[in-house]
Amino acid sequence: MARSGPISMTLPPFAGATRRLILWNVAVFFALAILAFGSRGLVSLLEIHLQLTPELALLHGEVWQFVTYAFINGSIINTAFAMLTLWFVGSLLEGSFGSRWLYEIYLISAIGGAVVASAVSMSHIERLQPIYAASGPYAGIFGLMIAIGAFFGDQEFLLFFVLRMKAKYLVAIYILVDVAMLLKSSDAFSALLQLSGGLCGYIFLRLAPRRGLAMGISERYFALRNEFYRAKRRRAAKKFEVYMRKQNREVHFDKDGRYVDPDKDPTDKRWMN
Repeated sequence: MARSGPISMTLPPFAGATRRLILWNVAVFFALAILAFGSRGLVSLLEIHLQLTPELALLHGEVWQFVTYAFINGSIINTAFAMLTLWFVGSLLEGSFGSRWLYEIYLISAIGGAVVASAVSMSHIERLQPIYAASGPYAGIFGLMIAIGAFFGDQEFLLFFVLRMKAKYLVAIYILVDVAMLLKSSDAFSALLQLSGGLCGYIFLRLAPRRGLAMGISERYFALRNEFYRAKRRRAAKKFEVYMRKQNREVHFDKDGRYVDPDKDPTDKRWMN
């Protein structure tokens, strides 16, 4: 766990899943920017079908928008600020929980937040109509921010490199800003998308195994597989016992179907197969 003291001014490591997520975002940003020089109309068409528009995603089958919108960034300033936030927050979490865990919470926050926000917008609440579009990585980043507040709440950050503030208070400010935008801003859907991403990140933290979903699913799979083979071995052992009794011989197996040699110490498991 990180110390509760203030962080240093040195930049965090630029490596692993954090670096790949940033590079994917930057690559898409520059690819669209370069393409715009040749055909601005084509870029506009791509953005319409790649950013998140609930009406298109839910009613017209463009479900890829639940993923692609997170890599469609806006202005240079907005992209730079988002990537800096992802760098600082992602590197801290990746150093503690690993690359696979970081991918999981980021993508679950981004995709889950998109699904939740789109479903809410279908209710046609004022300023949350399903025709409004949104894009950017902030839903995924917001899920990471929730994790920072949960695991590193007393860690101090330098807000805008000037104001020292504990992580839990910084996350609370982000939430309040988004709630205010949801209630008052004309871009309420983007605020809802970020809050939904934070909610999905929180649910991931509460329900997912500590080492991530992939590890938990893998452990569960191998546990079930091993139990299946043990059950087969127990059934085979019982059939063999019946067969040997018919041959006027007695053999014994333990509860896991392993042969018990009468000449060996039954409490010594080292000789058992």
